[in-house]
Amino acid sequence: MVTDEIKSQYHRTKWALVLRGFFSLAVGILILARPLASVAAFALVIALWAFSDGIVRIVYAFNLRAVAPHWWVLLLTGVVGVLFGAAAIYYYPGLSLSFAVVLTAFWLLTGGVLGGYIAIQERSAGMSWGWTMALAVLAVVGGAVAFMNPGVTLAWILGLIAAFALIGGIVTLMGAWRMQSFEHTISGAMHGQTRAHT
Repeated sequence: MVTDEIKSQYHRTKWALVLRGFFSLAVGILILARPLASVAAFALVIALWAFSDGIVRIVYAFNLRAVAPHWWVLLLTGVVGVLFGAAAIYYYPGLSLSFAVVLTAFWLLTGGVLGGYIAIQERSAGMSWGWTMALAVLAVVGGAVAFMNPGVTLAWILGLIAAFALIGGIVTLMGAWRMQSFEHTISGAMHGQTRAHT
């Protein structure tokens, strides 16, 4: 029956949300409780991600060889990813953690420079530009601080991941609880209709 299939799918989705929510909470709590182990795990995730992403890109490049004239660009990025992943595993955990710090610093500096450019364009167009420039300067300063203080940057990154995991877990569990409430409401309405027909 279609109704039973919908209820079954709804039930499975609800329990998937519950498991995902508890897993997110567990990850967030684990990062806060074991920061050194979390740093080591973070370094390993970066290394394995770069390695596996590189392999996928290489395979994809060879698949595109017949139809894409610039397939070798994808191949090159895949080779770089595999080499970085292998080096990060060999020089574990230093290279991966250095990469995370440099990437964060680069992201902040680039965002700050682009934000400054946007603020200048806003000013020349007669628009309000003060907040844009303030955020751009803050991003540049943050990038410089991130580059000069790798330990603080790693702690900040892990703290951010833990916060996202905890907040995401709570929100997901709230969503599962709302699904449970909705399921009870629908079941009550269906039982009411069944009694009305009898």
